Amino acid sequence: MNMEKELFRYNPWWENDFSSIKELLERDEIFSQLLENLDNKQVIFLTGLRRIGKTSLMKIVIRHLLTQKLAEPTHILYVSLDDYLLAGKSIIEIVEEFKTIHKIKYNEFVYLFLDEITFVEAFEIQLKNLYDKGNIKIFASSSSSSLLNKQQGFLTGRSITFEVLPLDFEMYLKFKNIHISKADENLKSEYFKDFLITGGIPEYVLTNDDAYIRELIDNIIYKDIAAVNGIRQIQQLKEYFLLLMERSGKTMSINKVANVLGISTETSKRYFDLFKDTFIINTVSKFGNLNVQLVSPKKVYACDTGIRSFYTGERDWGSLFENYTYLRLKHLDLNYVSENGIEIDFKSHNKLLIECKFHNEALSDKQQQLFDKIVAQQKFIVRNFEDIEMVKKMVKN
Repeated sequence: MNMEKELFRYNPWWENDFSSIKELLERDEIFSQLLENLDNKQVIFLTGLRRIGKTSLMKIVIRHLLTQKLAEPTHILYVSLDDYLLAGKSIIEIVEEFKTIHKIKYNEFVYLFLDEITFVEAFEIQLKNLYDKGNIKIFASSSSSSLLNKQQGFLTGRSITFEVLPLDFEMYLKFKNIHISKADENLKSEYFKDFLITGGIPEYVLTNDDAYIRELIDNIIYKDIAAVNGIRQIQQLKEYFLLLMERSGKTMSINKVANVLGISTETSKRYFDLFKDTFIINTVSKFGNLNVQLVSPKKVYACDTGIRSFYTGERDWGSLFENYTYLRLKHLDLNYVSENGIEIDFKSHNKLLIECKFHNEALSDKQQQLFDKIVAQQKFIVRNFEDIEMVKKMVKN
């Protein structure tokens, strides 16, 4: 295999071709966080669901480096390490080939953008070696949380991890090229309902192609879960996935799912962890001491409201809204509260209490009593996207 030719294909800016990065839409919120860490030495890891936009974010950073003339085009390397043409090549070999092609000296600064890093064996040791040699800034991505966690021992204090989440509502409007005037602000609530159904997977937002979502989920089930872990029961995995989508926003018993599907508890637990590992689901523990969190059932939230809607149908706006609220506020380290069968959606470790009630839905009397009883620094009932952003902004400030 001609590695040089392959690397030139990945890096068209080496030959002054910027077409592949010119029209990429920026993800304002996370892009600003990446820029804040552009000048430090730490390795930047991007995690998240397949096709959530990790590659695009890397290329947006590359575009920034080029347009702001912060780096020469030939001092920037992007490569996708799940490319079978690069199979068997170490990161060190690829970097050395890159430097040889452009006659880059040992002490010259370079930027590396390494997509799907976990496809390379012993990636964590290689990154540490590159980091320790200096004169390098590394961005790396992975669609597997457990494999990426391997790096922590070798790169403790040397890395920062960002999870790339689906587009938020404002970014959805931007991607759809929807401009809402002040006079038409009443239409925002209808667009928001459209957004909850469509979700925030960038390519799906742009194309609305149902085949894209089916292919995405199939790739995760077949390639990221079954193939990697040697699982042959594909139909079981698909049925398990559908149950996860059905349970989104609710507590889930691994034992009950095992009984429904006729599988062992151990298999059910394994499938659950694998879907979590590939970012298909997020889990929330019950608020309480460590023992309570360990033994109580977890609440499950889908990775994206659009994926959930695609597989469960357009229903239950309150649950979709709660799912979106979770995704926007998950960085607050959320738990759910439950007493005597009465639930409050979220309590954060910085003492915020949050209940989701879409539009004008009211708390039941028992919910109101529990909501009033719980000790918290601040309490919020969120009813729309503005409320969610208000909470997010208040916490940030």
